Amino acid sequence: MLSSEKVVIVDFGGQYTQLIARRVREHKVYCEIVPYNTPYEKIEAAGPGALIFSGGSASVYAEDAPRCDARLYELGIPLLGICYGMQVMAQDLGGDVLRARNQEYGKTYIHIKKNNSLLSGLGNRFTAWMSHGDYVTRVPEGFEAIAESDNTPIAAMADRQRGFYGLQFHPEVIHTPQGQQILGNFLFRLCKFSGNWTMENFIETSIAEIQEEVGPEGKAVCGLSGGIDSSVAAVLLHRALGDRLTCIFVDHGLLRKGEKEQVLETFQGQFHMNLVAVDAREEFLQRLQGGTDPEEKRKVIGNHFIRVFEREAERLGRVDFLVQGTLYPDVIESGTATAAVIKSHHNVGGLPADMKFSLIEPLKYLFKDEVRKLAAELALPEEIVWRHPFPGPGLAVRVIGEVTPEKLALLQEADAIVIDEIKKAGLYREIWQAFAVLPDILSVGVKGDCRMYGHTIVLRAVTSQDGMTADWYPFPYEVLERISNRLVNDLPQVNRFVYDLTTKPPGTIEWE
Repeated sequence: MLSSEKVVIVDFGGQYTQLIARRVREHKVYCEIVPYNTPYEKIEAAGPGALIFSGGSASVYAEDAPRCDARLYELGIPLLGICYGMQVMAQDLGGDVLRARNQEYGKTYIHIKKNNSLLSGLGNRFTAWMSHGDYVTRVPEGFEAIAESDNTPIAAMADRQRGFYGLQFHPEVIHTPQGQQILGNFLFRLCKFSGNWTMENFIETSIAEIQEEVGPEGKAVCGLSGGIDSSVAAVLLHRALGDRLTCIFVDHGLLRKGEKEQVLETFQGQFHMNLVAVDAREEFLQRLQGGTDPEEKRKVIGNHFIRVFEREAERLGRVDFLVQGTLYPDVIESGTATAAVIKSHHNVGGLPADMKFSLIEPLKYLFKDEVRKLAAELALPEEIVWRHPFPGPGLAVRVIGEVTPEKLALLQEADAIVIDEIKKAGLYREIWQAFAVLPDILSVGVKGDCRMYGHTIVLRAVTSQDGMTADWYPFPYEVLERISNRLVNDLPQVNRFVYDLTTKPPGTIEWE
């Protein structure tokens, strides 16, 4: 019997899988997402205390329907199946799943038929979000139907003896207002978890794991950019390894204005880390010359980044490990067995195959808001804790088209103006990410009574919880007006300012 306070979420390709993970972690219970075809031995070795089967777009009776190893049902731990996860569990254990006569998409009402700890405290009826074309028509032996909707006779099922439960609706979305209570019932009433996963515990566990992996003599280098991800990774590794960690700050010429100076002051001055600053601006710009494809730019930067590291690390003597601030959304977006590649992250998909280091990625199972909590726990300066996310390839993916020194200088100034005005308006913390983009276009304008072709600056500003989805930020008009006035007045090359009103999806947060 496995008893670890860890949930493994088996991903069948559902659009809400990452949201399930977030909701579980909001209950201070640790969880990880694995693809449905993960070998049984690997899941067993992870020592989960419970499983959650996610939703998915497939039909269980389709020939290529995703299936998991049937031995997962023999682990002797609680299991919650959501939507497709409920259907695949029902079919695997001997129940029936058919195409629904009346498919359900959107808000519906769930009626509780039998009292059960999973749905405890919800009353006799509650609102839920449905999104399914199939449904369970007969529960497996040992199960009972515990809830229904107008169009779904088995909206929830339970096998109390084995601790197996199924929900046809989605408790993880905000459209199921009492969904968090349902997940809490599963985690605390049924799994008997205590909810003790905190950032303080994460620090202790991570330090122990890092020390074990690196060993008593191992040395590591960390790619320090000054953003929150690499900063947190660096401070965490410094606590674990002390002077056996050397941070390498590479100025690739693609940074925000004043970023290099802030990094040196914080990590040399405040944290007293071993820090090597490398001026590689000409190298990167030379390699980017003539390139316009976004994916190629990312990979060129990621590849050469490692080469610079290898070169600098050789000067340090023997170095065994490379530390990176990879986050969970980076891993997910770079492609898994159940998700297509959205974009290559330089710290996931752009690394050379013959890299000389072993990777340490202490944050790769954390979402961005969790990293901010971790940063505060590690006593990082407030300006770093709340700094907006910045892509690894830097301004190269915000200069659309070819990257040149002139375009970079212009974008640095434009971005500094944008951020300055947002901070003056007291809006910086309300916004997940805000930045300027320099598109590869010139448009006609008039300055000083003279016709001129000038650059357009695009403002991108979004709200989000973890970067997986995002909405554009509703700026007050007067703030947009101040930004526009400063851009076109302070920057002679600029004659136009526009604001991007696209959500993610269908857009991404970054333009490239």
